[in-house]
Amino acid sequence: VYARPKTHIADFFAHTPLDENYKNGKFALDVTIVNTDNATENFSVSYELKDEDGKVVSKGSQSGNTKENTLITFANDIPNVKQWSAEEPNLYTLAIELKDANNTTLEATAVKVGFRTAEIKNNQFLVNGKPVLIKGVNAHEHDEYTGHYVSEELMRKDFELFRKYNVNTVRTSHYPQPELFYKLADEYGIYVIDEANIESHGMGYDLRKGGTLGNNLLFLESHLNRTRNMVERDKNHPCVVTWSLGNEAGNGYNFYETYRWIKKRDNSRPVQYERAEMEWNTDIYCPMYSTPADIERYARNPRSDRPLILCEYAHAMGNSLGNFIDYWDIIRKYPLLQGGCIWDWVDQGIAQKDEEGNKFWAYGGDFGPKGTPSSGNFCINGVIFPDRTTKPHTEEMRKVYQNVWFKNFDPEKGTVEIYNENFFIDLSQYDFFYTIKSQGKKLTEGKLSINVQPQETEKASIPNFASFVNTNKQVSVVFEMKQREDTRLIPAGWVVAREQFTVNDFPKLQLSSHLKPATVKEDGASIIVSGSNFKAIFDKENGVLTSYKVNGTEYINDGFGPRPFFWRAPTDNDYGARLPKKLNAWKKASYQELKAEDFKVSQGDETTISYRYTYPQTNATNTVTYTIYNNGIIRVDNHFDASQCELPYIPRIGMRMQLPNYIVNAEYYGRGQWENYSDRKTSAFVDSYSSRIKDMVTKYVRPQENGHYTDIEWVALTQSSGKGLLFVADETFEFNASNYLLEILSDEEELYLDAPVGTAPRPKHINDYKPSPLVDLFIDYRMQGVGGNNSWGALPLDQYMIKPSSTPVDYGFTIIPIKNKKEINGYFK
Repeated sequence: VYARPKTHIADFFAHTPLDENYKNGKFALDVTIVNTDNATENFSVSYELKDEDGKVVSKGSQSGNTKENTLITFANDIPNVKQWSAEEPNLYTLAIELKDANNTTLEATAVKVGFRTAEIKNNQFLVNGKPVLIKGVNAHEHDEYTGHYVSEELMRKDFELFRKYNVNTVRTSHYPQPELFYKLADEYGIYVIDEANIESHGMGYDLRKGGTLGNNLLFLESHLNRTRNMVERDKNHPCVVTWSLGNEAGNGYNFYETYRWIKKRDNSRPVQYERAEMEWNTDIYCPMYSTPADIERYARNPRSDRPLILCEYAHAMGNSLGNFIDYWDIIRKYPLLQGGCIWDWVDQGIAQKDEEGNKFWAYGGDFGPKGTPSSGNFCINGVIFPDRTTKPHTEEMRKVYQNVWFKNFDPEKGTVEIYNENFFIDLSQYDFFYTIKSQGKKLTEGKLSINVQPQETEKASIPNFASFVNTNKQVSVVFEMKQREDTRLIPAGWVVAREQFTVNDFPKLQLSSHLKPATVKEDGASIIVSGSNFKAIFDKENGVLTSYKVNGTEYINDGFGPRPFFWRAPTDNDYGARLPKKLNAWKKASYQELKAEDFKVSQGDETTISYRYTYPQTNATNTVTYTIYNNGIIRVDNHFDASQCELPYIPRIGMRMQLPNYIVNAEYYGRGQWENYSDRKTSAFVDSYSSRIKDMVTKYVRPQENGHYTDIEWVALTQSSGKGLLFVADETFEFNASNYLLEILSDEEELYLDAPVGTAPRPKHINDYKPSPLVDLFIDYRMQGVGGNNSWGALPLDQYMIKPSSTPVDYGFTIIPIKNKKEINGYFK
């Protein structure tokens, strides 16, 4: 509750565009004075506009009188104004003062304003004359403890993460944010697509009478009121570069009128609305969940007459954001395509505790009595977790959204081209570094001295680079651009952009040419293969390597040796595409009782054991061949043939085995350090990594496939002493190594997300991650991608799927016992 003078400032609108040359400010100020008394009152209104140093760059004063409402206007050109953009959010302070006839101050107020132009020109969305790229997210208000109430501290945390992870735009889905949000966006430099609090998705889109509310005149004033409230409150914020009429509320007369009202009230910003599609009441074509192929078709269509900015795309539900780089390779190719906003920013899980006191995040289906409507975990689709910790796909977004790119590396000259994708700032505030490694070992590092103007490319050179690549070893060079000083929530030293290039193929495994065959003994139902300080036991009935003991250490847990495996714990995107049901035969094949056909043992220059599995559920076969040497080295070869399978896809092709719980560490050479997949790996660089196996897990709010790694040359799984097994790929493989069994991560064949509370099995939650006293290891020829175009039917892109028609395939790996990790490099000379 507050009191105001009878004569007071009712409203003001600061117009702050740039001139036609985008150089000078065209300042205009409308001030509305209201008098609630019946008598005419004399007054004066003045304003001052100050830059960041406190210097007055414009001022004015006018006198007037009012009995009811009076509009006072000012205008002034400001030369060489400091522009506002997300890259350089320059702000001015506007102070307005109202005085009565006695020169007594009645009321005064001050706000921050920024000079910038947002417009559509030549079929592009321009900020200050430049076709900026929208690297955005959709943001719901959410706190894991207080729901839709977000504290200032948490809001500032979000802005810190926006800045660190290269987000430059937020769509306020699907309602305006609190006023503080816009002040922070003004200050820190975030473009805002401000969306009216209008959504009537449940009423559908039918334009006929009784259909969508967007075409029902009974709701015209409701649509207008919500639109007016948004525009009038937020119109002075430079961060607001686009108005959005609402979300998924159909189109029709009511939206024609809200569009017309905005254009009359504020013609300084574009207006967008997804349900308008290509009708006249949207300045931007802003579809949701168009595929990369869809947007490329739009860009190539000569009838396309406005910019395309995806209002929602890359549905980040669970383990997702696959093929994100594929979107942006296309967006960066066509001027008509200018980005989009990921759905969405944060998982909307509510922190709860189970009966044992363990924290978990609850979601739909966890609240209310039996029969309460629910959409399950369909609110768990954030780039980050509810507590604002990041996920592996947060890093993928950060990499793809970066504003500086390292291109066209020349390994002979050691040169690289650095492209500045920014539109307004050069790169003088950053430091550039390079690091050269040979198969994970650092050879040298250094600093590059370079600056690049916006939208320009410059070439930089690494001194004496040729001297480092004159080797048969694989050499990698990583370029990084780091923030030099603390700048708008990004700390000094933060890596803002990076890229990796590799030179030379990874050397092939070097084994002694004097390897001797192991000896073989038949013992009832088993085949015992032995040699110097090792013994391996194969089951003749099922073919499984049930024991592998080296120097007294058993490496097979409870007889669970390698066997072909084709299943993964379904992701949310898998469920959306109904793959757990459609491809269930591959799950049955993975768990079928194993029977080794054509079991053969061969002795001579080599000792081999081979057999075939037949999978009638999928009309597939897998032939496994073990070659065992006297020193305990085992080579495993697979010939997998599903060419006669009638199913469209295979979740994975690989082998599964389990190791004892005293295997605690993993070291590997391949893509890391976070999990990665065939369609989500551009942020994961090739290097040598090490981790505790218990940490090789991403605990998604609903448990699912996680902890996968691609392009692996080798992985060593060891005890704390360093003793263990080295797995070496023939042609790179993929792997998971985890204390969390696939079965622990898996839900039922269907999730029944829309089932009311208590009417379907409850999906698993994060507190269902229960570690097992073993290591669950998968060595994969390939796993399908995670996808992310949407979570209600879309598959990963075709090139990231595994089709039976692409078989047969041959793949193999070698298992080498090691006494310590120092032995590893000796195998790759």
